[in-house]
Amino acid sequence: MNTVKKLLLTALGLGVIGVGGAYLYASQATTTKDIGPGTVNLAAPSAQLIEQGKYIATAGDCIACHTAPNGKQFAGGLSMATPIGALYSTNITPDKATGIGNYSLDDFDRAVRHGITPHGTTLYPAMPYPSYAKISDDDLRALYAYFMHGVEPVSNANRSSEISWPLSLNFPLAIWRKMYAPPVEPLVLNKYESAMLARGAYLVQGLGHCGACHTPRASTMQELAQDESSPAYLSGGPVIDGWLAVNLRGNPAGGLGRWTEQDIVDTLSKARNDHSAVVGTPMAEVVSHSTQHMTKEDLTAMAAYLKSLSPGLAEKATYKESNATALALKSGREDGRGAQLYLDNCAACHRTDAKSNGKVFPALAGNPSVLSDDATSLIRLILEGSKLPSTKAAPSDLGMPGFAWRLSDEETAQLVTFVRQSWGNQAPAVSAGEVAKLRKQVKAEAGGATAAH
Repeated sequence: MNTVKKLLLTALGLGVIGVGGAYLYASQATTTKDIGPGTVNLAAPSAQLIEQGKYIATAGDCIACHTAPNGKQFAGGLSMATPIGALYSTNITPDKATGIGNYSLDDFDRAVRHGITPHGTTLYPAMPYPSYAKISDDDLRALYAYFMHGVEPVSNANRSSEISWPLSLNFPLAIWRKMYAPPVEPLVLNKYESAMLARGAYLVQGLGHCGACHTPRASTMQELAQDESSPAYLSGGPVIDGWLAVNLRGNPAGGLGRWTEQDIVDTLSKARNDHSAVVGTPMAEVVSHSTQHMTKEDLTAMAAYLKSLSPGLAEKATYKESNATALALKSGREDGRGAQLYLDNCAACHRTDAKSNGKVFPALAGNPSVLSDDATSLIRLILEGSKLPSTKAAPSDLGMPGFAWRLSDEETAQLVTFVRQSWGNQAPAVSAGEVAKLRKQVKAEAGGATAAH
């Protein structure tokens, strides 16, 4: 939740404007005078509209944040830990006492697309309202119909955040929203070459809120871009819950430049394709809760849109297929320490050529997660391991064990560097210090389990 932490710190920084002036500004920022009325009542929506809303909630992955572990769906309570205190997701079931059962459509609109509660306070940007600002009126009505009439009411009181004063003040968040949140307006669909691309743009930019993770942010923590008009859009985001949000543009090394549309569809529906697989909890949960349940047509539209994106920001890594490493490993001529570690720990599954083995063992040669400028995910994968989610189209939940217990910081750095600089991969080396820092985080998250150093 590093992004949440930085947003909170940014909000505090904005508070130096001056308490008196800031409160005056905030009183204007938190009013809803600038929000047009939408007084549509849905007393008895059709079953079709409710079902449409359910699909939209799935595409928006609402369940991921608004359902606590072992909790009831949409009842909130998920803890979002930060070093300055925990945030808790809210109850969005139609319970009238503890949920959103008393929300009008206007109230719902203000929360989802504008980031403002019925009481006029600004939501933390952990709620991706800057992306949801592009949700269409029709989809918003359907979403409202689903939450009001298709979700079971659950009595579960919302928990207050554990963020202490002055970070708990709301007016800095209101200022941030006024300064950086995009306007609520429909996506201009006719600027795209086809209806498929337009649909894909709508899903990626809006409901899917892909940019919330995969677009870099400014020092004031707003996304650097909201659409393809900037090469920064989807060019790779920060480390989220320990895993790097990778580049989704057409970069040939760390991006999707060498992927096909079908590769993307397979990844979103199965968490794996013929040469790569999802690593880390954040994206695995997206596939598990959201994208695997979307229609093939929508996944194809998303893939088409992503493949339309040109290469983004410059990357340090390159890839040019080469069998030199594989030949050297087979002949015993590759005798460096990194190579020996690879043979001892990795080759049994990933083989000496580091190419994929069906949809079971992902390729390491040319893999974007291997070639990302930031090697966090690869280091963490070796230390901690990872497990694929079981999906309808690929029910086997295959996993890779962690090697933190077996490999020292120096050995892990040598292994990661070997993988990043073999089989045609050319990415920056990794130091033992980088591994040690990440190992400390992994160990803390695991409750202090012992590991090799």
